[in-house]
Amino acid sequence: MTALLFHIEQPDAADPPSGRVQLHLCGDWQLGHTPDGEGLCAAIPADSKTITLITDELKQWDSSLAVTLLQLARWCEQQQISLDTSATPETLQQLLNLATAIPAYQPATTNNKVSLLSRLQKTIAAQGEGLARTLTFIGDVSLAFINWLRGNAKTRRQDIFFFIDQVGPRALAIVTLIALLVGMILAYLGSVQLRQLGAQVYVADLVAIGMVREMGALMTAVIMAGRTGAAYAAQLGTMQVNEEIDALKTMGISAMEFLVLPRLLALVFIMPLLCIYADVIGMFGGALVATSMDVNFSQYILQTQGAVDLMDIMAGLIKSVFFGILIAIAGCQAGIECGRNSDAVGMAATNAVVRAIVYLVVADAAFNILYDKLGI
Repeated sequence: MTALLFHIEQPDAADPPSGRVQLHLCGDWQLGHTPDGEGLCAAIPADSKTITLITDELKQWDSSLAVTLLQLARWCEQQQISLDTSATPETLQQLLNLATAIPAYQPATTNNKVSLLSRLQKTIAAQGEGLARTLTFIGDVSLAFINWLRGNAKTRRQDIFFFIDQVGPRALAIVTLIALLVGMILAYLGSVQLRQLGAQVYVADLVAIGMVREMGALMTAVIMAGRTGAAYAAQLGTMQVNEEIDALKTMGISAMEFLVLPRLLALVFIMPLLCIYADVIGMFGGALVATSMDVNFSQYILQTQGAVDLMDIMAGLIKSVFFGILIAIAGCQAGIECGRNSDAVGMAATNAVVRAIVYLVVADAAFNILYDKLGI
């Protein structure tokens, strides 16, 4: 069957070989009745330099002919043989040109050391670009905040109240649960050692200081990073996919003032309140454990009042304000930089949570070092 579908001629076989070959296609080239590309390539003489396709005898054909010729074209490219398709039907030429426009996939064969060094350089460059984008984003948000203070920003007051309602009252349930459990955990951890010394009453000091200075602000921030930071990234990412942010820019409306600033202000306003609420709930959780260790509720309250002062409370509140700013920056930046498909929205939400938690841990460590140096 193969012999009936093509045959090869060398026009100047009598003269010194020039490497010119004519490949004549004939008969019907239809699916299931065509030779494979490897068989066609194997029939080409080894000393060929130019192959000319002749289709005068070709009858009916379908896409199987184009597939076979594509394999021939790839093989000719590897063997550095010129393939002339000018005598073929125009539609077949268009199919071949379209198929060969994109080069075939070539697996990487670079040295492992070079590849590792290249990946390391790309990673460092990507991190540097990410840091530059973050600093630029912070600068744009700062300018938008200054315009808001001057009353020139396109930030709507109702948007701020809307996001305050989203990040505040609707987060009370999860904050209550986590703060209560954290307070109980701190009390149980302290009771293991304090019970050996007969100093169970100092569990109140441990829980109060731990919640007010550290755990209240940090755990609330982690909850808001997973709940609110991801929501901000998903909201803005979806707007980016729908080209709503581009529409705002076209109308001359700053996305920082109209979209980012209300979300940031909402977190800044609500985080200290949630922090105080988490502190109270955490100390109540500690009281539940302390009352099971021969410490009555009145003793626990008095001990807590003596352990905590205004400076401790302010230390936690200052942390909560900065944590709110970091969560908003991480979530909004991930949303603004989102791609144009649904997969990018999911990645933006993931990046927002990861960035926010990293920012929170680094900032918390920095605050603790600063408080220690200042003697707070």
